[in-house]
Amino acid sequence: MAEVLVLCAANVCRSPMAAALLADRLRGRPAAATVRSAGSLTAGRPADPAAVRAMAARRLDISAHRSRVAGAGDVTGADLILAMDRSCLRQAVVLAPVSWPRAFTLKELIRRGQAVGRPAPREPLCAWLQRAQQGRARAELLGGCPEDDVADPAGGPQRAYDRTAALLSSLVAELVALCWPESPAS
Repeated sequence: MAEVLVLCAANVCRSPMAAALLADRLRGRPAAATVRSAGSLTAGRPADPAAVRAMAARRLDISAHRSRVAGAGDVTGADLILAMDRSCLRQAVVLAPVSWPRAFTLKELIRRGQAVGRPAPREPLCAWLQRAQQGRARAELLGGCPEDDVADPAGGPQRAYDRTAALLSSLVAELVALCWPESPAS
């Protein structure tokens, strides 16, 4: 079973929402993954109340979530690191440089994954990630990339959190269909 680490800055909004959505989508799938989330700021903070409401509208409860700060061991131990934006991706790779081949923004991995196609039958996630990684340069970590970022709704109105939850739900559905497609009925 793969270990997925979802990262954002504060770990109170985007990453707990994405982690809950991903864990929910993967529930019951064979050879799926365990999903955790973390950030880079402060540990022990509760999920943003607006994020809790946005997820409750999707029948997912993140009210018990408490923020965690990602350590080098978290990043090194993950089979897949999904960052919500380029700055979080950069922090993960600086924290654990060996994570580069398996660390992507969520949008980047979907884009690259669609380009290389779904994993072949029985192809391990790590092998598929190597294919998705081809042609990537560490220099891409410099600067921003709005196309690959999920904007942070922190401090905005409830509708911003709801839009972020809807976007994350759609992206997670694409990722799961790409990386962990359901097995055909036998």
